Amino acid sequence: MAAARVTEVRLPHLEEFGGGALEPDGDYDGVRFEGLDLGGQQGTGARFIDCALTDCALDGTQLAQARFVDCVLEGVRGVGADLAGASLRDVEVREARLGGAQLHGASLTGVVLRGGKIDYLNLREARLTDVVFDGCVLSEADFGGARLERVEFRDCVLRQVDLTAVRMKDVDLRGAAELGIARGVERLAGAVISPGQLLELAPAFAAQIGVRVE
Repeated sequence: MAAARVTEVRLPHLEEFGGGALEPDGDYDGVRFEGLDLGGQQGTGARFIDCALTDCALDGTQLAQARFVDCVLEGVRGVGADLAGASLRDVEVREARLGGAQLHGASLTGVVLRGGKIDYLNLREARLTDVVFDGCVLSEADFGGARLERVEFRDCVLRQVDLTAVRMKDVDLRGAAELGIARGVERLAGAVISPGQLLELAPAFAAQIGVRVE
């Protein structure tokens, strides 16, 4: 099993965001966004390089097709942030509190999600490579049709996740504190689980192949 290859993000000196609103296709290089309400703003296609978003509200923020490189998102919160088709490379997401975040069709490479709680995360058809979920809670996350390669779940809680049509290679689920699969248990090929997790998932495996346990 190949481990996820992630590196710590080291940010340079950052300039404070000068105010105003995000701009579609905007370029943000070495900028700190701190304590801002970015809810509902239009940042579609924007590029964030060596940036920090700290304690920002992202309710309904439009960031589809945005690009994040060597960035840290810490304490971000909100419902309905749209990052469909976005690209995240060498990014750390710390203590996020998000609901209904849209990352379908997104590309995540070298990403660490540490702590926090994300409900109804939409990762359908996304591609995750060298990604670590560490100490976070994912409730009803949708991985339908996604491709996961070298992905690790460390001390995190997975509740009622959807793995329909997912494709996995070198996915390590052994460190998950809780592993609840709503759909797609048969798509675990390419993943490794612990003996205890196998026992917990035994009823789902039996139901998948039509075995009754009485």
